[in-house]
Amino acid sequence: MPLYEHIILARQDVTAQQVEELSTQYKDVIEKHDGKIVGDLEYWGVKTLTFRIKKNRKAHFAMLRIDAPPAAVVEMERLERINEDVIRFLTVRVDQHDEGPSIMLQKRDRDERRSRRDRGEGEFDAPEGVVEEPAAEKTAL
Repeated sequence: MPLYEHIILARQDVTAQQVEELSTQYKDVIEKHDGKIVGDLEYWGVKTLTFRIKKNRKAHFAMLRIDAPPAAVVEMERLERINEDVIRFLTVRVDQHDEGPSIMLQKRDRDERRSRRDRGEGEFDAPEGVVEEPAAEKTAL
């Protein structure tokens, strides 16, 4: 069966729990058409949109990795067009699914580590393969 990555943008008024319920609803549609969701739902959080979409400045972003026949994807997209909470969606056919978290989740983890480091919370190790050099001390003239 073909592989897809599907991104959902939901209105900012809904809660994260409601976005997960939407995803569960679409997961059921995929499974009824002999497809399956690979991995878990990736909830990317609320992000600011570059431009307004249906009078919304922000949206909840979520991604599904799908292994299903095209008819299942068509039915899921039809239901998303009807739903008022979904403001946009995008389905992309891929050759294979990447292992591990998506780029967006990796970026969020990196940003969280950076902000904790800047605040001075906890110990942080350098990423594997990166050698940290001690900072040069400044001397007064």
